[in-house]
Amino acid sequence: MFQLKKTTLCLALSFGALSQSQAAEPIKVGVALDISGPFAAIGVETRDGLELAIEQLGGKLGGVDARFLQTDFAGNPQQANQLANRFIQKDKIDFFTGPVASNAALAVGPALFAAKVPFLSSNPGPSQFAGKQCNPYFFGVYQNDTYDEAAGVLANEAGYKNAVIIAPNYPAGKDHLGGFKRTYKGDIKEEIYTKVGQIDYAAEIARIRSEKPDAVYLFLPGAMGINFVKQFVGAGLKDIPLLAPGFSADQDVIAAVGDAVENLQNTAHWAHDLDNPANKAFVQAFRDKYKRYPTVYAAQSYDVVMAMDAAVRDVNGNVQDRDALVAALKNANFNSVRGDFKYGVNNYPIQNYYVRKIGKDANGELTNILVKTILPDHQDAYVAECKM
Repeated sequence: MFQLKKTTLCLALSFGALSQSQAAEPIKVGVALDISGPFAAIGVETRDGLELAIEQLGGKLGGVDARFLQTDFAGNPQQANQLANRFIQKDKIDFFTGPVASNAALAVGPALFAAKVPFLSSNPGPSQFAGKQCNPYFFGVYQNDTYDEAAGVLANEAGYKNAVIIAPNYPAGKDHLGGFKRTYKGDIKEEIYTKVGQIDYAAEIARIRSEKPDAVYLFLPGAMGINFVKQFVGAGLKDIPLLAPGFSADQDVIAAVGDAVENLQNTAHWAHDLDNPANKAFVQAFRDKYKRYPTVYAAQSYDVVMAMDAAVRDVNGNVQDRDALVAALKNANFNSVRGDFKYGVNNYPIQNYYVRKIGKDANGELTNILVKTILPDHQDAYVAECKM
Protein backbone atom coordinates (compact mmCIF):
# COMPACT_ATOMS: atom_id res chain seq x y z
CA MET A 1 0.00 0.00 0.00
CA PHE A 2 2.82 2.37 0.91
CA GLN A 3 4.63 1.48 -2.31
CA LEU A 4 1.49 2.25 -4.36
CA LYS A 5 1.07 5.62 -2.65
CA LYS A 6 4.73 6.38 -3.21
CA THR A 7 4.47 5.51 -6.92
CA THR A 8 1.33 7.61 -7.28
CA LEU A 9 3.05 10.54 -5.59
CA CYS A 10 6.05 10.22 -7.89
CA LEU A 11 3.81 10.17 -10.96
CA ALA A 12 1.94 13.22 -9.70
CA LEU A 13 5.19 15.08 -9.12
CA SER A 14 6.41 14.07 -12.58
CA PHE A 15 3.26 15.33 -14.26
CA GLY A 16 3.46 18.52 -12.20
CA ALA A 17 7.05 19.07 -13.28
CA LEU A 18 6.07 18.43 -16.90
CA SER A 19 3.26 20.97 -16.68
CA GLN A 20 5.60 23.54 -15.16
CA SER A 21 8.13 22.81 -17.90
CA GLN A 22 5.50 23.31 -20.57
CA ALA A 23 4.30 26.52 -18.90
CA ALA A 24 7.87 27.77 -18.79
CA GLU A 25 8.36 27.36 -22.56
CA PRO A 26 8.99 30.83 -24.02
CA ILE A 27 6.67 32.20 -26.66
CA LYS A 28 8.48 32.31 -29.98
CA VAL A 29 8.06 35.10 -32.51
CA GLY A 30 9.57 34.76 -35.97
CA VAL A 31 10.68 38.14 -37.33
CA ALA A 32 11.64 38.53 -41.00
CA LEU A 33 13.69 41.72 -41.26
CA ASP A 34 14.82 43.74 -44.28
CA ILE A 35 18.12 44.95 -42.82
CA SER A 36 19.78 44.64 -46.24
CA GLY A 37 18.38 44.76 -49.75
CA PRO A 38 16.05 47.28 -51.43
CA PHE A 39 14.09 48.10 -48.27
CA ALA A 40 17.03 48.29 -45.84
CA ALA A 41 16.31 51.78 -44.48
CA ILE A 42 12.72 50.76 -43.78
CA GLY A 43 13.91 47.51 -42.21
CA VAL A 44 16.00 49.44 -39.70
CA GLU A 45 12.98 51.53 -38.70
CA THR A 46 10.89 48.37 -38.33
CA ARG A 47 13.56 46.75 -36.15
CA ASP A 48 13.94 49.82 -33.94
CA GLY A 49 10.21 50.07 -33.23
CA LEU A 50 10.10 46.35 -32.50
CA GLU A 51 13.06 46.45 -30.12
CA LEU A 52 11.70 49.44 -28.22
CA ALA A 53 8.47 47.52 -27.55
CA ILE A 54 10.40 44.39 -26.52
CA GLU A 55 12.51 46.46 -24.13
CA GLN A 56 9.46 48.12 -22.57
CA LEU A 57 7.83 44.72 -22.04
CA GLY A 58 10.96 43.25 -20.45
CA GLY A 59 11.28 40.61 -23.15
CA LYS A 60 7.88 39.15 -22.27
CA LEU A 61 4.50 38.86 -23.95
CA GLY A 62 1.50 38.88 -21.65
CA GLY A 63 3.89 38.32 -18.76
CA VAL A 64 5.35 35.17 -20.38
CA ASP A 65 9.00 34.98 -21.46
CA ALA A 66 9.34 35.47 -25.21
CA ARG A 67 12.03 34.94 -27.82
CA PHE A 68 12.07 37.19 -30.86
CA LEU A 69 13.94 35.34 -33.61
CA GLN A 70 15.12 38.21 -35.79
CA THR A 71 16.61 37.27 -39.16
CA ASP A 72 17.53 39.40 -42.17
CA PHE A 73 16.24 37.96 -45.45
CA ALA A 74 17.46 40.86 -47.64
CA GLY A 75 14.04 41.63 -49.12
CA ASN A 76 13.99 38.48 -51.26
CA PRO A 77 10.53 36.81 -51.36
CA GLN A 78 11.99 33.34 -51.99
CA GLN A 79 14.32 33.69 -49.01
CA ALA A 80 11.38 35.00 -46.94
CA ASN A 81 9.44 31.84 -47.77
CA GLN A 82 12.39 29.64 -46.79
CA LEU A 83 12.78 31.59 -43.55
CA ALA A 84 9.10 31.29 -42.66
CA ASN A 85 9.20 27.52 -43.23
CA ARG A 86 12.27 27.22 -41.01
CA PHE A 87 10.56 29.24 -38.28
CA ILE A 88 7.51 26.97 -38.52
CA GLN A 89 9.23 23.59 -38.75
CA LYS A 90 12.37 24.04 -36.66
CA ASP A 91 11.59 26.84 -34.23
CA LYS A 92 7.86 26.09 -33.76
CA ILE A 93 6.95 29.77 -33.70
CA ASP A 94 3.73 31.09 -32.15
CA PHE A 95 3.65 34.42 -34.05
CA PHE A 96 5.21 35.83 -37.20
CA THR A 97 5.84 39.46 -38.16
CA GLY A 98 7.67 41.38 -40.86
CA PRO A 99 8.64 41.70 -43.69
CA VAL A 100 8.47 45.14 -45.36
CA ALA A 101 7.23 44.35 -48.87
CA SER A 102 3.93 42.96 -50.12
CA ASN A 103 5.58 40.45 -52.47
CA ALA A 104 7.35 38.89 -49.48
CA ALA A 105 4.14 38.93 -47.40
CA LEU A 106 2.32 37.10 -50.20
CA ALA A 107 5.17 34.58 -50.41
CA VAL A 108 5.12 33.62 -46.72
CA GLY A 109 1.37 33.74 -46.14
CA PRO A 110 0.31 30.26 -47.34
CA ALA A 111 2.78 28.33 -45.15
CA LEU A 112 1.94 30.40 -42.06
CA PHE A 113 -1.81 30.03 -42.59
CA ALA A 114 -1.52 26.27 -43.12
CA ALA A 115 0.42 26.00 -39.85
CA LYS A 116 -2.09 28.25 -38.05
CA VAL A 117 0.59 30.76 -37.10
CA PRO A 118 -0.80 34.29 -36.68
CA PHE A 119 0.90 36.68 -39.11
CA LEU A 120 0.81 40.23 -37.77
CA SER A 121 2.01 42.41 -40.60
CA SER A 122 4.26 45.23 -39.46
CA ASN A 123 3.86 46.94 -42.82
CA PRO A 124 2.50 45.37 -46.02
CA GLY A 125 -1.24 45.27 -46.59
CA PRO A 126 -1.68 43.43 -49.89
CA SER A 127 -5.08 43.61 -51.54
CA GLN A 128 -5.09 39.84 -52.02
CA PHE A 129 -5.27 39.22 -48.26
CA ALA A 130 -7.99 41.87 -47.94
CA GLY A 131 -10.33 40.24 -50.45
CA LYS A 132 -10.78 36.73 -51.78
CA GLN A 133 -7.61 35.40 -50.13
CA CYS A 134 -8.39 36.85 -46.70
CA ASN A 135 -7.42 34.58 -43.82
CA PRO A 136 -8.21 34.58 -40.08
CA TYR A 137 -4.48 34.24 -39.32
CA PHE A 138 -3.49 37.48 -41.09
CA PHE A 139 -3.76 40.86 -39.35
CA GLY A 140 -2.85 44.09 -41.17
CA VAL A 141 -2.01 47.54 -39.83
CA TYR A 142 -3.44 49.17 -42.98
CA GLN A 143 -4.46 47.99 -46.45
CA ASN A 144 -2.15 49.23 -49.21
CA ASP A 145 -4.72 51.12 -51.26
CA THR A 146 -6.12 53.12 -48.34
CA TYR A 147 -3.19 55.54 -48.06
CA ASP A 148 -3.66 56.44 -51.69
CA GLU A 149 -7.43 56.67 -51.55
CA ALA A 150 -6.82 59.38 -48.96
CA ALA A 151 -4.25 61.01 -51.25
CA GLY A 152 -6.70 61.00 -54.17
CA VAL A 153 -9.19 62.92 -52.04
CA LEU A 154 -6.42 65.36 -51.08
CA ALA A 155 -5.48 65.86 -54.76
CA ASN A 156 -9.12 66.66 -55.56
CA GLU A 157 -9.24 69.22 -52.74
CA ALA A 158 -6.04 70.81 -54.06
CA GLY A 159 -7.66 71.23 -57.48
CA TYR A 160 -5.13 69.19 -59.46
CA LYS A 161 -6.79 68.53 -62.83
CA ASN A 162 -4.24 66.00 -64.02
CA ALA A 163 -1.31 64.02 -62.64
CA VAL A 164 1.51 61.65 -63.46
CA ILE A 165 1.65 58.73 -61.06
CA ILE A 166 4.71 56.56 -60.39
CA ALA A 167 5.48 53.44 -58.33
CA PRO A 168 7.72 50.34 -58.36
CA ASN A 169 6.46 47.41 -60.41
CA TYR A 170 5.47 44.96 -57.66
CA PRO A 171 2.20 44.13 -55.84
CA ALA A 172 2.27 47.08 -53.44
CA GLY A 173 3.08 49.54 -56.23
CA LYS A 174 0.03 48.40 -58.18
CA ASP A 175 -2.18 48.52 -55.08
CA HIS A 176 -1.04 52.02 -54.18
CA LEU A 177 -1.57 53.52 -57.62
CA GLY A 178 -4.88 51.67 -57.86
CA GLY A 179 -6.00 53.27 -54.62
CA PHE A 180 -5.13 56.74 -55.89
CA LYS A 181 -7.01 56.20 -59.14
CA ARG A 182 -10.05 54.96 -57.21
CA THR A 183 -10.70 58.37 -55.60
CA TYR A 184 -8.87 60.88 -57.82
CA LYS A 185 -11.26 62.66 -60.18
CA GLY A 186 -8.67 64.25 -62.49
CA ASP A 187 -6.92 62.82 -65.54
CA ILE A 188 -3.96 60.45 -65.27
CA LYS A 189 -1.52 61.72 -67.87
CA GLU A 190 0.87 58.83 -67.41
CA GLU A 191 1.16 55.80 -65.12
CA ILE A 192 4.82 54.85 -64.67
CA TYR A 193 6.14 51.63 -63.12
CA THR A 194 9.83 51.37 -62.23
CA LYS A 195 12.11 48.57 -61.09
CA VAL A 196 12.08 47.70 -57.39
CA GLY A 197 15.20 49.23 -55.85
CA GLN A 198 15.79 51.60 -58.78
CA ILE A 199 17.99 54.60 -57.96
CA ASP A 200 18.33 56.44 -61.30
CA TYR A 201 15.14 58.20 -62.44
CA ALA A 202 16.48 60.34 -65.29
CA ALA A 203 14.26 58.69 -67.91
CA GLU A 204 11.12 58.93 -65.76
CA ILE A 205 11.79 62.56 -64.87
CA ALA A 206 12.23 63.39 -68.56
CA ARG A 207 8.80 61.87 -69.24
CA ILE A 208 7.28 63.93 -66.43
CA ARG A 209 8.90 67.10 -67.79
CA SER A 210 7.36 66.51 -71.21
CA GLU A 211 3.87 65.83 -69.75
CA LYS A 212 3.84 69.03 -67.62
CA PRO A 213 1.29 67.68 -65.12
CA ASP A 214 -0.46 69.66 -62.41
CA ALA A 215 1.09 67.26 -59.87
CA VAL A 216 3.12 64.08 -59.50
CA TYR A 217 1.91 61.33 -57.19
CA LEU A 218 4.67 58.97 -56.10
CA PHE A 219 4.75 55.76 -54.13
CA LEU A 220 8.50 55.14 -53.89
CA PRO A 221 9.38 54.00 -50.37
CA GLY A 222 12.80 54.15 -48.72
CA ALA A 223 15.88 54.75 -50.88
CA MET A 224 13.75 54.84 -54.02
CA GLY A 225 11.83 57.87 -52.80
CA ILE A 226 14.97 59.56 -51.52
CA ASN A 227 16.69 59.27 -54.90
CA PHE A 228 13.63 60.25 -56.91
CA VAL A 229 12.91 63.41 -54.91
CA LYS A 230 16.54 64.51 -54.97
CA GLN A 231 16.73 64.03 -58.75
CA PHE A 232 13.31 65.60 -59.33
CA VAL A 233 14.28 68.77 -57.49
CA GLY A 234 17.75 68.74 -59.05
CA ALA A 235 16.15 68.63 -62.50
CA GLY A 236 14.49 71.97 -61.82
CA LEU A 237 10.95 70.61 -61.52
CA LYS A 238 10.27 71.99 -58.05
CA ASP A 239 7.33 74.01 -59.43
CA ILE A 240 5.42 70.77 -60.11
CA PRO A 241 3.88 69.75 -56.76
CA LEU A 242 4.72 66.33 -55.37
CA LEU A 243 2.06 64.40 -53.49
CA ALA A 244 2.74 61.14 -51.70
CA PRO A 245 1.57 58.50 -49.29
CA GLY A 246 3.42 58.79 -45.99
CA PHE A 247 5.93 56.08 -46.97
CA SER A 248 7.50 58.35 -49.56
CA ALA A 249 7.62 61.41 -47.31
CA ASP A 250 8.49 60.04 -43.89
CA GLN A 251 11.33 60.88 -41.54
CA ASP A 252 13.83 58.66 -43.38
CA VAL A 253 13.20 60.59 -46.62
CA ILE A 254 13.16 63.97 -44.83
CA ALA A 255 16.51 63.28 -43.15
CA ALA A 256 18.13 62.29 -46.44
CA VAL A 257 16.66 64.98 -48.73
CA GLY A 258 16.43 67.97 -46.40
CA ASP A 259 14.76 71.30 -47.10
CA ALA A 260 13.79 70.34 -50.66
CA VAL A 261 10.82 68.35 -49.29
CA GLU A 262 9.46 71.15 -47.09
CA ASN A 263 5.72 71.73 -47.67
CA LEU A 264 5.26 68.31 -49.31
CA GLN A 265 1.84 66.95 -48.29
CA ASN A 266 1.32 63.26 -47.64
CA THR A 267 -1.30 60.92 -46.22
CA ALA A 268 -0.96 58.36 -43.43
CA HIS A 269 -2.87 56.45 -40.77
CA TRP A 270 -0.48 57.73 -38.09
CA ALA A 271 1.49 60.87 -37.20
CA HIS A 272 4.04 61.39 -34.45
CA ASP A 273 2.03 64.37 -33.18
CA LEU A 274 -1.28 62.52 -32.84
CA ASP A 275 -2.75 63.57 -29.52
CA ASN A 276 -3.27 60.37 -27.55
CA PRO A 277 -1.41 59.12 -24.43
CA ALA A 278 -0.02 55.93 -25.99
CA ASN A 279 1.41 57.83 -28.95
CA LYS A 280 2.96 60.58 -26.85
CA ALA A 281 4.67 57.99 -24.65
CA PHE A 282 5.90 56.02 -27.67
CA VAL A 283 7.31 59.04 -29.52
CA GLN A 284 9.10 60.32 -26.41
CA ALA A 285 10.58 56.90 -25.65
CA PHE A 286 11.67 56.46 -29.28
CA ARG A 287 13.34 59.88 -29.36
CA ASP A 288 15.06 59.21 -26.05
CA LYS A 289 16.42 55.90 -27.30
CA TYR A 290 17.23 56.67 -30.95
CA LYS A 291 17.58 60.49 -30.99
CA ARG A 292 15.19 60.95 -33.93
CA TYR A 293 11.50 61.04 -34.75
CA PRO A 294 9.97 57.63 -35.49
CA THR A 295 8.55 56.80 -38.90
CA VAL A 296 5.28 55.06 -39.70
CA TYR A 297 7.27 51.81 -39.96
CA ALA A 298 8.59 52.10 -36.41
CA ALA A 299 5.14 52.96 -35.06
CA GLN A 300 3.63 49.95 -36.82
CA SER A 301 6.14 47.39 -35.56
CA TYR A 302 5.79 48.80 -32.04
CA ASP A 303 2.00 48.40 -32.26
CA VAL A 304 2.37 44.81 -33.53
CA VAL A 305 4.33 43.76 -30.43
CA MET A 306 1.81 45.47 -28.17
CA ALA A 307 -1.00 43.63 -29.99
CA MET A 308 0.78 40.31 -29.36
CA ASP A 309 1.28 41.23 -25.71
CA ALA A 310 -2.41 41.97 -25.23
CA ALA A 311 -3.52 38.76 -26.97
CA VAL A 312 -1.19 36.56 -24.88
CA ARG A 313 -2.45 38.25 -21.73
CA ASP A 314 -6.07 37.73 -22.77
CA VAL A 315 -5.55 33.97 -23.34
CA ASN A 316 -3.63 33.63 -20.04
CA GLY A 317 -0.48 32.58 -21.90
CA ASN A 318 -2.12 29.62 -23.66
CA VAL A 319 -0.98 30.45 -27.18
CA GLN A 320 -1.54 26.84 -28.27
CA ASP A 321 -5.27 27.51 -28.25
CA ARG A 322 -5.13 29.11 -31.68
CA ASP A 323 -8.85 29.82 -31.92
CA ALA A 324 -8.77 31.75 -28.66
CA LEU A 325 -5.53 33.49 -29.66
CA VAL A 326 -6.94 34.65 -33.00
CA ALA A 327 -10.10 35.86 -31.25
CA ALA A 328 -7.96 37.81 -28.78
CA LEU A 329 -5.94 39.39 -31.60
CA LYS A 330 -9.17 40.35 -33.37
CA ASN A 331 -10.34 42.06 -30.18
CA ALA A 332 -7.27 44.38 -30.29
CA ASN A 333 -7.35 45.00 -26.56
CA PHE A 334 -4.38 47.38 -26.38
CA ASN A 335 -3.72 51.12 -26.53
CA SER A 336 -2.58 51.68 -30.10
CA VAL A 337 -0.35 54.61 -31.01
CA ARG A 338 -2.91 55.23 -33.79
CA GLY A 339 -5.68 55.82 -31.28
CA ASP A 340 -9.01 54.02 -31.63
CA PHE A 341 -9.46 51.45 -34.38
CA LYS A 342 -11.22 48.15 -34.92
CA TYR A 343 -10.77 45.31 -37.38
CA GLY A 344 -13.10 44.80 -40.29
CA VAL A 345 -14.28 41.36 -41.37
CA ASN A 346 -11.00 40.81 -43.25
CA ASN A 347 -8.73 41.68 -40.28
CA TYR A 348 -7.72 45.00 -41.81
CA PRO A 349 -8.33 48.03 -39.58
CA ILE A 350 -11.13 50.53 -39.83
CA GLN A 351 -9.26 53.69 -38.87
CA ASN A 352 -8.61 57.35 -39.58
CA TYR A 353 -6.34 58.61 -42.35
CA TYR A 354 -4.62 61.98 -41.99
CA VAL A 355 -2.96 64.70 -44.01
CA ARG A 356 0.58 65.56 -42.91
CA LYS A 357 2.72 68.40 -44.22
CA ILE A 358 6.49 68.59 -43.96
CA GLY A 359 7.54 71.66 -42.02
CA LYS A 360 9.53 72.84 -39.00
CA ASP A 361 8.60 71.80 -35.48
CA ALA A 362 8.90 74.11 -32.43
CA ASN A 363 12.65 73.40 -32.32
CA GLY A 364 13.18 74.11 -36.00
CA GLU A 365 13.52 70.42 -36.93
CA LEU A 366 12.15 69.41 -40.32
CA THR A 367 9.42 66.81 -39.85
CA ASN A 368 5.82 65.94 -40.66
CA ILE A 369 3.19 68.12 -39.02
CA LEU A 370 -0.35 66.80 -38.62
CA VAL A 371 -2.83 68.91 -40.64
CA LYS A 372 -6.23 67.20 -40.45
CA THR A 373 -8.23 64.00 -40.73
CA ILE A 374 -9.16 63.40 -44.37
CA LEU A 375 -10.84 59.96 -44.20
CA PRO A 376 -12.41 59.13 -40.83
CA ASP A 377 -13.09 55.47 -39.90
CA HIS A 378 -12.05 54.29 -43.35
CA GLN A 379 -12.38 50.66 -44.50
CA ASP A 380 -10.58 49.21 -47.51
CA ALA A 381 -12.30 48.59 -50.85
CA TYR A 382 -11.88 44.78 -50.83
CA VAL A 383 -13.66 43.77 -47.64
CA ALA A 384 -16.87 42.72 -49.41
CA GLU A 385 -14.90 40.00 -51.23
CA CYS A 386 -13.72 38.45 -47.93
CA LYS A 387 -15.83 35.45 -46.85
CA MET A 388 -14.28 34.60 -43.49
